[in-house]
Amino acid sequence: MTILTESAVSGIDDQRNNEINTDPSALLVALDVDGTLVDHDGLMSEAVRAAARETVAAGHQVIIATGRSLGALLPVVKQIGLERGYGVASNGGVTVRLDPSLEWGYEVIERETFDPRLALTALRDRLPGARYAVEDSAGNFLSTERFQDRSFGIQAKGVGFQHLLDLEAVRVVVNSTDSSTEDFAAAIAACGLQGVTYSVGWTAWLDIAAAGVTKATALEKLRSRLGVEQSRTVAVGDGNNDIEMLTWAARGVAMGQANDAVRAAANETTASVYDDGVAHVLRSLL
Repeated sequence: MTILTESAVSGIDDQRNNEINTDPSALLVALDVDGTLVDHDGLMSEAVRAAARETVAAGHQVIIATGRSLGALLPVVKQIGLERGYGVASNGGVTVRLDPSLEWGYEVIERETFDPRLALTALRDRLPGARYAVEDSAGNFLSTERFQDRSFGIQAKGVGFQHLLDLEAVRVVVNSTDSSTEDFAAAIAACGLQGVTYSVGWTAWLDIAAAGVTKATALEKLRSRLGVEQSRTVAVGDGNNDIEMLTWAARGVAMGQANDAVRAAANETTASVYDDGVAHVLRSLL
């Protein structure tokens, strides 16, 4: 059962916006979830929750930008008290508008889809023992090998690998339980993936989106929609899928546990997720 709204999806540029930013002091604050707002056990500290809620209450345009799919983004939005505004899920593949007057409290305003066949076929040749999952254009998850993950946000339906090839995908996830992180990364590099955007996670984990689609591309559309100056953008993240977002922001902040590539993309580094690094950044905005 999907948790997605039944309302029609249209592009951001086609939507009339009644929430154009009129406060010149307001910032657009983009926040990653895993490793930033929550630790690697999925827990948000009280210090982070309080700082995020105060940032929302101060009138800044807080946007959760995550690799998680929509169903796993929504609980985080609720935790920080964000009822109106926008959210970015599936590494930029899905953008939602939040509004408590809507039936579900949100509506999907854009999905970026792609044909996953070539990527999946190339990956299967190199990683025959890996687990594969696809988020389709309706927000459903279909997977092989009983593959489930909390980032999906819903229960994945088990299917054969061949079934995945014919789907219209928003997000493709690949995980290998029998490969080291190094071997997995080498296999991905050897595939020569084309026509998609992808990032390798902390472990033997791969996320794939449509070509050219990242958190940053979705955030730039929202920045333009909201009328926020580029100079007033802030982003905080810790993973390889945050690199474009950190580069895009006027103030990009890497979490303390981020790797060297992520740190290099940022303007500064804060404390680690276990030392409430994002809370320190948010407090500096108040």
